[in-house]
Amino acid sequence: MLTTSLHQMHLDAGAKMVPFAGYEMPVNYPLGIKKEHLHTRNNAGLFDVSHMGQIKLTGSGVKEALESLVPVDIIDLPLMKLRYALFTNEHGGVIDDLMVTNLGDNSLFLVVNAACKDVDFEHLKKEIGSDCNVEFLDDMDLLALQGPKAFTVLERLTPEVDDMKFMTAKYIDINGIKCMVSRSGYTGEDGFEISLPSKHAEELARLLISDDAVEWVGLGARDSLRLEAGLSLYGHELDPYHSPVESSLTWALSSVRRTGGIRHGGYLGDKVIMNHLDKGVKNKVVGIKPEGRMPVRDGALIEDESGTEVGKVTSGGFGPSLEKPIAIARVRIKSIDNKSKLFALVRGKKIPIEIVKLPFVKQNYFRG
Repeated sequence: MLTTSLHQMHLDAGAKMVPFAGYEMPVNYPLGIKKEHLHTRNNAGLFDVSHMGQIKLTGSGVKEALESLVPVDIIDLPLMKLRYALFTNEHGGVIDDLMVTNLGDNSLFLVVNAACKDVDFEHLKKEIGSDCNVEFLDDMDLLALQGPKAFTVLERLTPEVDDMKFMTAKYIDINGIKCMVSRSGYTGEDGFEISLPSKHAEELARLLISDDAVEWVGLGARDSLRLEAGLSLYGHELDPYHSPVESSLTWALSSVRRTGGIRHGGYLGDKVIMNHLDKGVKNKVVGIKPEGRMPVRDGALIEDESGTEVGKVTSGGFGPSLEKPIAIARVRIKSIDNKSKLFALVRGKKIPIEIVKLPFVKQNYFRG
């Protein structure tokens, strides 16, 4: 079992550790998942996300190379801006989702999911390794500071964050530590992700956690926060068998890469994905609110009133901000459009559900 540089800090903080993506990671601290979740919504939560993969691509044709693997505009990505992207396969399914930052000087910085990072690295090496250099940054850690007070906390340490907006990045010295900071995150709140040398991770973590507004937050609350924010999770809303269109990520597919766009297609699965964009799909990912207090978990089947299976829950749990169960599901569009009465099957019981728009909780990104 692998550990991050902050493993001992988590143990000292009383974290409950669990296996996750080959790492021993904190699922929660003594505060508990619900209070950690609410603290992040109201103050600032500190997450160790160093298990995520950090990859640097360099080379004269690096933008063109990466664009051949994603249905997203990478060539026109401005300097020190981030873009959400998706690795697709030849069937139009999703291999992983990732964040891409244009560092300039023919360099791109990728953050990929922990469970997929080895596969992603090999995918990059195989497909574009002859066009650019693919480097695993295994001596770098990643911290996420999230919540409405994240800016105030970080500004106390460095005024250089003052002009940063959502999905922008900057090289910043924090207490003498050179960091690559992006204004981004996975909670739906304003916040920052900080990439820094592993040897300095504990020093920075101690500095951040010393602020009265900041509490450690584990994987449990990270999941409930992203669920409320309606954000996809690989292996749940995203998988190799469904296209981004079937996963309701049409917004992430750049217009220049679609049918009729100036650089349409040219990535794995392009014909399938553009066909789905142009002609529609039979299923999509939606939010659901179950009736009552019983949580509807991942994998629960969804039926219409005639007992026909019309969908499946991809993520489900309790929303602490809403004080009620919430879930995300892949559901047949026909059943949504004809306003059928739908039910989730939980322990042999039929729980009435309501289809709702995502997110469940308003996203509070700082766009300036």
